[in-house]
Amino acid sequence: MQEENPPHFSGPLKLEQSRSLFALAELSDGAFTRDGPRADVEYRDLGLAAASGGAIGAKHIRAIRPFEQETGWHWHDMTGHFVFVIRGWITFRYAGRDGDVVVHVGGCLSQPGGVPHNVIARSDDLELIEINMPAKFGTWDLAEPPA
Repeated sequence: MQEENPPHFSGPLKLEQSRSLFALAELSDGAFTRDGPRADVEYRDLGLAAASGGAIGAKHIRAIRPFEQETGWHWHDMTGHFVFVIRGWITFRYAGRDGDVVVHVGGCLSQPGGVPHNVIARSDDLELIEINMPAKFGTWDLAEPPA
């Protein structure tokens, strides 16, 4: 099949020739930890940080108790942040955008790095995959909502 854009490679590559990452994470309840910033969810590392040398991080996040309060306005120092909802829903507010942004099961969101946001609601059965670049990043809370 011919594409409009020429391929980047001269032909199919063997796995060991690829510069891309290869990682496999199996679902295991025992792999979930509380190693994350929110007390109402738990996290499972999907192995992309190790496979990519820290360029990409991916976590499976799931709710473990009801959502009691907003996260508060904050921002992340990253270049890419993607959310894929696999169960339930989550609601965000973003600085510079009117109204709420609701991501339902099966939906995804590309969240701009550095943009202040607030998680204001979520379902009690929420599960999502979060991918961020780089794997390690800083998060800063804001004392008040952005103007």
